[in-house]
This record gives sequence, structure tokens and C-alpha cells, in this order.
Amino acid sequence: MKKGLFTMMLAFVAAVGLNKAVAQEVVSGAKIEFAKEVHDYGNIKNGGNGTCTFVFTNTGTADLVIESAKGSCGCTVPEWPKEPIAPGAKGEIIVKYDTKRTGAINKQVTIISNAGNEPTKVLKIKGNVAPPAEGASPINTTGAPTNN
Repeated sequence: MKKGLFTMMLAFVAAVGLNKAVAQEVVSGAKIEFAKEVHDYGNIKNGGNGTCTFVFTNTGTADLVIESAKGSCGCTVPEWPKEPIAPGAKGEIIVKYDTKRTGAINKQVTIISNAGNEPTKVLKIKGNVAPPAEGASPINTTGAPTNN
């Protein structure tokens, strides 16, 4: 009986040691953690400020490098840090949405990085852009002079 109990304890200690080794392997390297993963504009005015910021922290043990950030369409344009983010440091993904497009906003920004926990991360923006105010002149996006 003592031999069986000793064998079980030995197996338990080995399992705990193995789990610690696996856990340490998972947390080593770069790791990205976002303060929020969804930005809700709510109801936004047509032509209003469509910029939002996603703050992240490198909670890993190595530099975090964001290789790319891509919007799901041309109306969603992200900007991201091109330099490595040191362990413990913060960074920002700034997303600009074209609020001249009336209607629901339901877009994504895909982040590709060297983060061991999430090498591909999808951030989301949502909300609703109101139609232009009645009687308002249309916004000139052609660059041509107006005759006002």
C-alpha cells in the first residue's frame, strides 16, 4: 500500500512539474493584450469624427512586432506602430472610419504580429452613421472647387 501511495505521489509531482514547464513555455516571447477589442461609435453624425484608438500592452518577455494591420474594406484605415514594442510597454492601433457612408458600421481590423498568444487578432468597430442633415449641401470629395 505504501508503495502504491508513493507511486501516486511521484506521478502527481511529475505532472505538476510538467504543467509548470508547459505554462512557462506559453508565456515566454511577445504577448499582446488589448484594453478593448470592440469600439462602438453609437450613433455618429454624417461626416463626424470616425477615429478610435485601441490600446495594447506587450505582456510578454520579448519585443512585440506588429507586421501588419488591415481593415476589412477601404473605409476602415488602421495605423500601427512600426517599431518593436518592448516587454511591459504600451502601443496604439488608431482606426479611421469614413463617416460619409450612411448606415450601420460593422467592420474589422486584422492585426498580424509575432505575439505567441494571438499572432492574428481581430478588432471590431460598430455603430451607425446618420444620414446627412436635410438641406445640407453634399460633401465635396472630388477636390474640385465649389461655387458657393
